[in-house]
Amino acid sequence: MELSRKHMEVFNSFFLVYVKVIIFLSCFNLLGLATSSPVVGGNDTDRQALLQFKAKITGYRLKVMESWNSSIHFCQWRGVTCGRKHRRVTKLELQHLKLSGSLSPYVGNMSFLRELSLVGNRFYNKIPQEIGRLRRLQILDLTNNSISGEIPSNLSACSKAYSSLSVRNNDLRGSIPPSFGNLSSLEELRLESNGLTGIIPEALGRLTNLSFFMVAENAISGIFPTAMFNLSNILAIDIGGNKIQGTLHFDLEITMPNLEFFSIWGNQISGQIPIALCNASSLDILQLNNNRLTGNVPSLEKLDKLSELQLGANALGRGREGDLNFFCTLVNNTKLLNLYVGVNNFGGALPKCISNFSSTLLHLSIYQNKISGRILDRIGNLIKLEILDASQNQLSGPIPFDIGRHQKLQRFFFDNNFLSGTIPYSIGNLTMLIEVNLAFNNLQGSIPSSIGHCQNLLAMSLSHNNLSGPIPPQAFELPSLSIFLDLKSNYLTGGLPLTVEKLKNLGAFRVSRNRLSGLLPNNLGSCVRLEALFLEGNLFEGPIPSSLSSLRGLVALDVSDNNLSGEVPEFLVSFGALKYLNLSFNDFDGVIPSEGVFKNKSATFVEGNNNLCGGIPELHLSRCNSKTSSDTSLKLKVAIIVVILGVTLVFSCLLILWFRKKKEQPTTTCAENSILQLSYQSILRATDGFSIQNLLGSGSFGSVYKGILEESGAIIAVKVLNLLNRGASRSFLAECEALRNIRHRNLVKVLTAISGVDYRGNDFKALVYEFMEYGSLEEWLHQSINRNESGIMRNLSFFQRVNVAIDVAYALEYLHHHCETTIIHCDLKPSNILLDQEMVGHISDFGLAKILSSDRLNYSTNQSSSIGLRGTIGYAPPE
Repeated sequence: MELSRKHMEVFNSFFLVYVKVIIFLSCFNLLGLATSSPVVGGNDTDRQALLQFKAKITGYRLKVMESWNSSIHFCQWRGVTCGRKHRRVTKLELQHLKLSGSLSPYVGNMSFLRELSLVGNRFYNKIPQEIGRLRRLQILDLTNNSISGEIPSNLSACSKAYSSLSVRNNDLRGSIPPSFGNLSSLEELRLESNGLTGIIPEALGRLTNLSFFMVAENAISGIFPTAMFNLSNILAIDIGGNKIQGTLHFDLEITMPNLEFFSIWGNQISGQIPIALCNASSLDILQLNNNRLTGNVPSLEKLDKLSELQLGANALGRGREGDLNFFCTLVNNTKLLNLYVGVNNFGGALPKCISNFSSTLLHLSIYQNKISGRILDRIGNLIKLEILDASQNQLSGPIPFDIGRHQKLQRFFFDNNFLSGTIPYSIGNLTMLIEVNLAFNNLQGSIPSSIGHCQNLLAMSLSHNNLSGPIPPQAFELPSLSIFLDLKSNYLTGGLPLTVEKLKNLGAFRVSRNRLSGLLPNNLGSCVRLEALFLEGNLFEGPIPSSLSSLRGLVALDVSDNNLSGEVPEFLVSFGALKYLNLSFNDFDGVIPSEGVFKNKSATFVEGNNNLCGGIPELHLSRCNSKTSSDTSLKLKVAIIVVILGVTLVFSCLLILWFRKKKEQPTTTCAENSILQLSYQSILRATDGFSIQNLLGSGSFGSVYKGILEESGAIIAVKVLNLLNRGASRSFLAECEALRNIRHRNLVKVLTAISGVDYRGNDFKALVYEFMEYGSLEEWLHQSINRNESGIMRNLSFFQRVNVAIDVAYALEYLHHHCETTIIHCDLKPSNILLDQEMVGHISDFGLAKILSSDRLNYSTNQSSSIGLRGTIGYAPPE
């Protein structure tokens, strides 16, 4: 009996071993892998498997595995970890090495492998079936590769091993294997960003240890399994970006006390938001956006740990007052960072409780709803806001001045509302602004110059408002502007500021449909990265500047509906990227090219220019007459020769007269003024098209403008005669006669005189003087006008007043007694006494001066500027 008992124990031991072997072999047979690849016994098995793994890797990155050679034990190879007892490979970790190739099936021979991590490489082809035989494998992470094919269903054969399975960001196809429901130890299943289809298997509801279920950005359809809401250990569910349908039922009992992340964005889920979901008090992120949810949003009071709430792009709300009451259930949440409710049906006014939101709020997006009323003044309490988007609503009233408190604001969008009033000057406090869009409102007033403080601005749109006045130069002193600057459809006046040259990185510039005038600045060509330039519907005149030839990246150019003239620039032919060119309704003349963009009828528009000819037949322009062209060319040549001969003759006569006078006059006569060669065009550019912001003053016969010469940068004063006023021409001649041979420290120096025609063919006469920095004496003496631009009072001390009086006396003494011919000013008053930067007085405006004959007793009307009374009639300055 004793021997039998021992025999029985031995037999039982052998039997148990036999059963285990049979089960082990059965596992391989079930997988169909017993003979699928070579199996080598002993420690050499892992070494050979690793070498086969290396053999599948291709490309230059192979050198990162140089340590994989026979000089050292394979357990010391890069990325390889072995167990201490058996010296078998337990981990293979080769993350972010840009390795390229396919996965070797020999990896299935490393039977002690517990972790296989190849994150961030370029492996392609399928996941080998042989990985299914790794019964000890706990972590498989193939994230961020290019692996294709289907997920092998046999990965679940040895079901108690896996704790983490991640193959996100690959090119997998097919469906999620239902056999994954057998992975009872699985804690993390991450399959995001692939091309998976089919449904989410109901069997996954059996994974009681599952904490993370992430299958976002696939093409999965069907209904989310109800059983998965019973997984009490779940922390995160992300099924966003799929085609999942159905509803989140109100009676759905969510038994997920630890749920922190719940995302169903970008699906086709309908119905209302269940109250049960709003009881998940551990929620940190809730993303329900881009679905078909309807109804009101329930109270979110219990979600006091919520940092992000995404409800946008649904059909929530009923378009009436009270839709946003759920905002007030969030005021006690001190962790809320992002709140997105845009693209819904929310109506009514913004609740006042919004000003009680935690100051931690970074993003507030309520765009494209039916929200009405005014912007709350106390919205400035949200001082950490980085994004404020309320565009496409029905908001009215002014933009609160308090907006300047949002000094961390980066994106400020209130376009497509009914806002009125002015743009607050405090917008200049938003120095972190990247984008601002206030288009399609009823804003009035001028663009605040403080916008120049927003030195991080990439894009700005103020289009389709009622803004007026000149564009402040500071708006163009933003070298950061690189996306677009859109000021179209307003009532802006004046010219384009010369500071436009600082927009060197700007991609699109739109000032269409305003009242801008003058010449196009030559330095507009400095904006070398422009792709879209829209200037149509203004009053610009003159030619297209040749400097625009540097804008070789232009895709669209529209200068239609202006007063531009001259020939169509030939350089537009070479603009290979140009796809849209509109020159319509201007005064261009000459031959239109037939190459480049001009050979595309659908891309070129030239109608309304009656003097253009040629071009492709589809443009329907008149044919250019070669005889007429040659006649015109001949006439032009003759005219040029005549002009040159005439100028030479006049210049010769002047030289002869000058030499005669030099012989006749003593050495004490006044020195000749140096001649500054200027034209109407250069004066027009210098004064920015005679813009109102450069206007210094107006008188009986004309206006005086400040100008900056392009060539030298010198500042000048330009007196432009209004030739429609009676006596203006005589005033011009008198002033030229009076100033041509005089020079004194206390007389305003005339630099040159211009007499010609403007671009419209009208007579043009102007005098160019040196610029007096401190204006007229009248501005310093009278309280009503003696403030500078900053509002600071100007005051003259007693000694300064005495000095100015002495300066004037010196000038008069010179005019009366020391000039070749005595000059009587006839209009001496404080407004005609100008002060330079050293507060030295200068007499100006000799338009009414008398020039006496040498005997100082008789004078004729030919020696004076006008006939009859002279000076400011009915007024004698008390000074």
